[in-house]
Amino acid sequence: MINGWWIAPSILIGAVLWALFAWAAFASPLVITNDRGGVVAERVEQVRAMRQAGAVVRIKGRCYSTCTMLLGLPSACVYPSARMGFHGPQSQFYGVALPPAEFERWSRVMAGHYPPKLRAWFMQTARHITMSVVVMSGADAIRLGAKPCEGKS
Repeated sequence: MINGWWIAPSILIGAVLWALFAWAAFASPLVITNDRGGVVAERVEQVRAMRQAGAVVRIKGRCYSTCTMLLGLPSACVYPSARMGFHGPQSQFYGVALPPAEFERWSRVMAGHYPPKLRAWFMQTARHITMSVVVMSGADAIRLGAKPCEGKS
């Protein structure tokens, strides 16, 4: 027998198991109760993977910073009692501004994940807040175009 014959079947089995895990992870709704955000580029990739997997997201609690980009998913919804926190893109160093071109680029990336009215508000107002967070209720986010969740929160 040839040494290493098991490598190709193992890779295939691993890929199948990963696909099943990813499907199972997103098969039931992901309920957001306390997500403080993170790095924009990383969240873009997460949202892309979740979109491909058909993830269902329900924003029920606090969803701040890059968490708000989950609104870009077709199946994402918001409960009126949720708390959404928005701010503009920041450098990795607290208090150090991004260069203008980078600030513009990342602002547009973030805004691209919002419904049109929320996008306009973000670009006009929230993106200019970088040292704090503008918090709105889920009800306000819904008024600005976020999809409401069915049922009680």
